[in-house]
Parts: sequence; C-alpha cells; structure tokens
Amino acid sequence: MKAKHILSGLLMAVSLLALPGCAQDAPEEKPLEQVTVILDWFPNTNHTGLYAAQDLGYYREAGLDVKMVQPVEGAVPQLIAAGKGQFGISYQEEVTMARAENMPIKAIAAVIQHNTSGFASPAAKNIISPSDFENKIYGGWGSPSESATLKYLMEKNGADFSKVKIVNMGSADFFTSMASNADFAWIFYGWTGIEAEIKNVPLNFIELRREDPALDYYTPVIIASESSLAGNPDLARRFMDATSRGYQYAIDHPDQAADILIKAAPELDPVLVKHSQRFLASHYQSDSARWGEMKLERWTAYADFLYNNQLLTQKVDCSQAFSNDFLPRPGK
Repeated sequence: MKAKHILSGLLMAVSLLALPGCAQDAPEEKPLEQVTVILDWFPNTNHTGLYAAQDLGYYREAGLDVKMVQPVEGAVPQLIAAGKGQFGISYQEEVTMARAENMPIKAIAAVIQHNTSGFASPAAKNIISPSDFENKIYGGWGSPSESATLKYLMEKNGADFSKVKIVNMGSADFFTSMASNADFAWIFYGWTGIEAEIKNVPLNFIELRREDPALDYYTPVIIASESSLAGNPDLARRFMDATSRGYQYAIDHPDQAADILIKAAPELDPVLVKHSQRFLASHYQSDSARWGEMKLERWTAYADFLYNNQLLTQKVDCSQAFSNDFLPRPGK
C-alpha cells in the first residue's frame, strides 16, 4: 500500500513537470558572433591555424562564426581599416607603411616568428650572394620595398644596383619565370622552397634575416583596426585565444592540420601542403615563449630600414603598430 502511494506521487510529480510553466526553461543558446577574416592570398599553410581553429570547433567554443575570404578590392590593411572585416592577414612592411600614413590598424599576432623569405634562384644560375645580382634579371611583383632591399643588399656587398634588371613576373609562378625571363626572385621558403624540393629543383637561397638582422621582420601578421580593438576587445581576445589553439594544433599535429587545410581548399596540391606544413610546424613559434608574440626592437629595426631607404615619409611609433595584449597569457 505504501509503495502504491509512493508510485502515485512520483507519477503526479512527473505529470506536473510536463505542464507548461512547471519545468525550468532550457537556457537559450547565445547566437554566434559573425567574424570575417580577410586573407592576403589564396589559402596556404600560413593560414592553417585559422582553418584548424574553424574545423576543430575552437571558434564555435569562443562564440564565433568565422569566415575566411580572399581580398577582391584592395590591400588588406585598407580593407580592415574600412571595416570590411574584423581581422586580416598582412605583413610588418604593410602595417608599418600604413601607420606612416596614419592608417589606424594594428598587428596583434605574428603568424611565423622569423622571416623565412629570401632571394631564390636555380642552382645553375650560380647566384650565391647579393653581389651576384649584377647583370642578372630579377622577377618581382612591383613593390617599392623590393628595389630598396635589392639596392641595400647589393651595396652592402659591394655590388652595383644599376646592373640588375627588374621585370614584373605578374601572375607567373617562380618556376615558369625562372625558365623564361628571370634569374632570381623573392620567395617564401615554406611554400616555394618546399615545392622546389619536391620537384627536385636545386636552389640557391639567400635568406634575408641572415643577411641583416633588420630584415628579420614579422611576415605574415594578423591585423585588426584600432577602432575594433578598442570597441570590442573581448572579441579580439576570444578570436586570438581560439586562433592560438589552432596554430598550436598545427605545431603539434602537422599532418592532421594539413588534412584540414586540404579539406578546406581541395584545389591545393596535397603533397606540397603536407611537406610545407611539416616545415612550418617548427617555425610558427620557433624560439618565442608563445605563438604570435612580437618584439618592439624588431618592429623598430625594420621601420628604421624603411625610413632610411626613403620608403617612409615619416618616422613611425612602432609601439603603436602592434600589440601582444590580445594573445593568451603564456602557459594558458
């Protein structure tokens, strides 16, 4: 009899909970905040941490719905300053020049800790030093910093800058240009250099940071507008926390991270992506205490280089050009 009363009571309680207003309302899921990241180029292994953070749900956990897009109507710093996206991929050179023109953007993370770019040429060209640029054809993309860097390094090595011919490669890739109208070009080793290894094309590579410490600038970097950072610092911190986790995953699991990038951009050569990812896994953070961190002395050294070579119209306060404040704390 007692058991019957207990059972009746339980059934009544259950039925009451089922009535409107008797059960506790389930908490509503907060809508994800829309975020646009403007890439600097087509998707590649410089961007893997972003795609890893997206694929592994790190952005969603941070309350973000992140979309990566390629620029279609101007340089990334201008697009970010104009509010076309919350975050973008740029370079220390671009950011420094933008700051010299009072453009309110700021770098908030270094994707790769040290500059892995340099001047590359097929080994048969026998270009092993900037002094060998004389009487050779450089294939470039028309940036003023190219000529300034060539001139600086050639003069530093006792060569005559007037004796190098500069041509615009346009959309032609490195290997096509080397086989037709150029002797050397400026490449990122982590992509084109690795591609040369895969194709068994021996290269001579003059790494910029080995030629002069001022050329060990941060490239690429993640940028945001000052107004966005000031108006919504929490968004920047959540984005950078998730992005840092994405790059840490790429550091710890390069092959799996490469698979994520290949899934997001199936047009890429999977063999190149895999090899490039393994190369960059040790370069994203390198000797820094944490991924993304930047140093004032390196920003200042490169800004001085640009100014001394007449690429800046005024000195830049580099302490305002970047910030580590939105990165996760070391050890987090």
